[in-house]
Amino acid sequence: MATLSDSEHHANLDGQADGVTPTAPNATPPVPDHPAVADTQDQTLQTSGPVGTDEHIHQIEALKVHLAREGLYRPATDETPASHNDATLLYVYLRFLGLERAFTVSNADTRVKIYIHTHTRRFLRARSYDLDKAATHFARTEAWRKQHDVDALFNTFDDVDALESSRRFYPRWTGRRDKHGLPLYVYRLASLDNALRRELDAVPPEKRYQRIVVLYECMIRFVLPLCDYIPHDPPTLPISSVTTIIDLGDVSLRDMWSLRSHHQQASTMATANYPETLHTIAIVNSPSFFPTVWNWIKGWFDEGTRRKIHILGKDPGETLRELIDEEDLPESYGGKLKWVFEDEPCLDNAIQKAIGEMPKGPITFIDGSVIRP
Repeated sequence: MATLSDSEHHANLDGQADGVTPTAPNATPPVPDHPAVADTQDQTLQTSGPVGTDEHIHQIEALKVHLAREGLYRPATDETPASHNDATLLYVYLRFLGLERAFTVSNADTRVKIYIHTHTRRFLRARSYDLDKAATHFARTEAWRKQHDVDALFNTFDDVDALESSRRFYPRWTGRRDKHGLPLYVYRLASLDNALRRELDAVPPEKRYQRIVVLYECMIRFVLPLCDYIPHDPPTLPISSVTTIIDLGDVSLRDMWSLRSHHQQASTMATANYPETLHTIAIVNSPSFFPTVWNWIKGWFDEGTRRKIHILGKDPGETLRELIDEEDLPESYGGKLKWVFEDEPCLDNAIQKAIGEMPKGPITFIDGSVIRP
């Protein structure tokens, strides 16, 4: 059976020179001809990283020294904390090693949780540790955050109605999680009808970009730490990414073309500045012209993201239920959850117990508490 569970990888899109062959739930995935991806069909989707070593810890210390010399990191003193915590610096290192989930510090027996958005697309392509490259890409993302004053933008964003309205234009959290505890997002393109597209086009580009940034910050600061706080399996897996269903049903080629700049802006910004927040992307109800669309958009994503995209066709339920419990999977996709894209998050019992109802606006979740800027 084809599956999207973390024990199997299939329907890799990369390397399809002339388009993409949709994969039905019970079909055997085609083996691509492209040599760059021919070895990825049996690749395991990792749910945890290897145990750390003392050498890794020494490399982090070396990275601190290097970044401090470049003026990108300020060590802690008796009066002030370090400018960046070890989780941030550790993630820089882990991405260069190709590790992406949990990292256990051997001599402390503690799990370092990874919530990070401070590296660029080139980080994702690297597979060997290099201090100069790490510093360069660290600097680029820091420069982006400073250019857009991201922290201040999030902390002072007071147009709650505009932010909540903007959620209709992007993937939305269902309020549910997959079997590993990762938040489940859904994006139904047909919901962006002509009226909604006119509304989107009426937003000045700068304000639109700011809203995208704040929405991603909400995911990083609220949804991911909230889902990590809720018990999940395996408990040692830090929740640092999301599972997303993209529904292309009832969408025309003209619709896709008219939304291309909107999607490109969001995709490229996320790939560059919020990498590794996408764990699995399941495309359902893909139309016959999707290979044409894929040729337009595949350049928006780095290779690592492209390998996480799966085509499930028009009957995805059996495959999705391997990854998502029925009660957490919307009815439209083969589950039992009465939720559609236009709805607010339908929080599961554990999340309701933790936060009550879903708060609105820019919010943060820290140590079991909902905190407003």
